[in-house]
Amino acid sequence: MERKQPGRPLGRRLSRRALTAVSLLALTAAALTGCASGKAKGGDTGQATASAGGGSASGTKSNGKNSIYVIGGKPDDPFWSAIKRGGEDAAKLVSAGGGKVTFLGPQNYDNLGPDAAKLTLTALSQNPSAILVPDWVPENQDSAIKQAIAKGVKVFIYNSGGVDAAKKTGAIKYIGSDDYEAGKAGGAKFADEGAKNILCVNTVPGSANQEARCKGIKDGAESKGAKSKQLPLPSSNFGNPSAVTQAIKGALLKDSSIDALVTIGVQDADSAAAAIEQAKVGDKVKLGTFDLSQSQLDRIKNGKQLFAIDQQPYLQGFYAVSIANQYLSYGVLPPQNPLLTGPLLVTQDNVAAAISGTKAGVR
Repeated sequence: MERKQPGRPLGRRLSRRALTAVSLLALTAAALTGCASGKAKGGDTGQATASAGGGSASGTKSNGKNSIYVIGGKPDDPFWSAIKRGGEDAAKLVSAGGGKVTFLGPQNYDNLGPDAAKLTLTALSQNPSAILVPDWVPENQDSAIKQAIAKGVKVFIYNSGGVDAAKKTGAIKYIGSDDYEAGKAGGAKFADEGAKNILCVNTVPGSANQEARCKGIKDGAESKGAKSKQLPLPSSNFGNPSAVTQAIKGALLKDSSIDALVTIGVQDADSAAAAIEQAKVGDKVKLGTFDLSQSQLDRIKNGKQLFAIDQQPYLQGFYAVSIANQYLSYGVLPPQNPLLTGPLLVTQDNVAAAISGTKAGVR
């Protein structure tokens, strides 16, 4: 989580995207009005603090100061830095009211589900007003999320899990991309460009959003007469470019019918590009990835990568924090559920605008 929304019918009424835009404009106006009048609730950008949940019917603390905890990814993960940038920008409004926003993340992805559950319980122990958390591995995380909700903490699912996770756990809303639909868009794009056998490289197997991405690639490809399979790699390979490159290279040399590769993230896409070059199959294997980085955009611009699927992480962080803050403060809540931030396929046709966004630090 800007982009085209696959599978969205257009009609005479306002589309969901248009309604979302209207709601968010109203939300922003309310936030700015509250800030100008000195009534906005809020907190510091990314600093730790504690505050109690409960309070008024809208979820506001009795002292009017909101304490929002954001569970995210590794500190050195470029994708999560964009989410945090969005969250930090929204946290300026939280700060205006004397509240705080705290960001928590695991040191690695080796034990993602249990670690995320522990972080949720850590946040809960600080008596927060709200917790914002991706539901990466539901079987590990849902119990902790439900514990928070049972104690009166307002919980928003963002980035991973989708609206089903929000409904299952009792969270208020899902904010982010639809990973399955994003995958379908990518699989269909590959097939439209002539790919017949697509390999989806997954370095975080078992993670709900990554599994949904690869399933979407498969279903999107099959809808156009192509096929796709997954290459699951140990999660310890995530962030290890050499290991990922060698694994992908081995798969390409083993199966010469592979004519397209898609990776679940930008670090792996760089490894895939190296593998394609080392295997000397650049003339026939197309490359795509989820998410954006400068190297992806440069390859797309130069015709060496077909696409990148942008879920707009900056918007995920910004919307999640700002919507939670406004809900806690005023009971303001956009009606859309899910509130989608993606997907958008970045190709040679629109790569110039995406490059401008990366220079600004928001894509």
